[in-house]
Amino acid sequence: MNSRNPHVPSRNWPERFSGLELLASAVALLDAERCIVYLNPAAENLFAVSTSKLLGKHCDRLIGPSHGLNLALDNALANDWSYTGHNLAIDRPIGGPLQLDCTVSPVQADAARILLEFRPIDQQLRIAREEQLQQQQQANRELIRNLAHEIKNPLGGIRGAAQLLEGELERPELREYTQVIIKESDRLQDLMNRLLHSHRAMQVSTVSVHEVLERVRLLIASEFPSVTVERDYDTSLPDLTADREQLIQVVLNIARNAAQAMNGEGRIRLRTRAHRQATLAKRRHKLALELQVIDNGPGIPEDLMDRIFYPLVSGRDGGTGLGLTLAQSFVHQHHGTIEVQTRPGNTVFTILLPFKQGN
Repeated sequence: MNSRNPHVPSRNWPERFSGLELLASAVALLDAERCIVYLNPAAENLFAVSTSKLLGKHCDRLIGPSHGLNLALDNALANDWSYTGHNLAIDRPIGGPLQLDCTVSPVQADAARILLEFRPIDQQLRIAREEQLQQQQQANRELIRNLAHEIKNPLGGIRGAAQLLEGELERPELREYTQVIIKESDRLQDLMNRLLHSHRAMQVSTVSVHEVLERVRLLIASEFPSVTVERDYDTSLPDLTADREQLIQVVLNIARNAAQAMNGEGRIRLRTRAHRQATLAKRRHKLALELQVIDNGPGIPEDLMDRIFYPLVSGRDGGTGLGLTLAQSFVHQHHGTIEVQTRPGNTVFTILLPFKQGN
């Protein structure tokens, strides 16, 4: 007879269930008393808990007492019945409510008797929405890129004609007008180059994300001396396989926008963490970088939120509306995602990037 504590998994538990570690869906294993004997990394992320703190604890500690699964759990134990519940409201003790689909399955594996598989409805909707937005924004970028190509050639002709005309004018006051034409042509040429810049080939190398952030921190400190840039780094993170200059541009564009929105006075926090079991560009990654740029500015106007990454959309007078467009384009080239949450006093841009391209 096995005298081992039934609430504590055996030593070879991770080896026996290593396949569960790679699942995108959250999985919990319960014993006959509905106590937790295993959580995979996706479940730890979903419920914002660690396995070590919940081993041997009743499942109510994970999904709350009002989960609506009691009958399904009884049937799994007594009758070996499976059950799938849709659109369940799970009240997490930590992190607030979730809308989930949950499959309850009977198992016979060591101490485990019940397998719970959770699939967040909001996550499924978010992935579908991201795909739709990416397609729409890709179409917008292609349109802008084609327009930029068409505009560049006439601009060169206008500038050249203004230079020739300036050489024929004898009165200095008339040359002021040709200088206006030349300078405005140069400004538009620079704008067109920036629109086309996001399509250059990546220069991939091994990159330290914290070296990138320190470069951005120094640039912001130089340009906006009254802005405080705080560091909140996880220094144990590995290096990225990425384009260093593109990453600098991504973070710099976001941080510079924040500093400008705060009129050069406020606080920006650069934060890095590990994000486990991330699905990026339809691929599952054991480990990804979570990089956040957080500011205490006025927030993004609600009417701009749905268009914030579109080209030529800006909430600032005189802004080109290209900074976030380029940032999003570079992040997508790295097979990552970028999202923003905002309210007055707290705007958070969250970037997820795989540590190795193609994995």
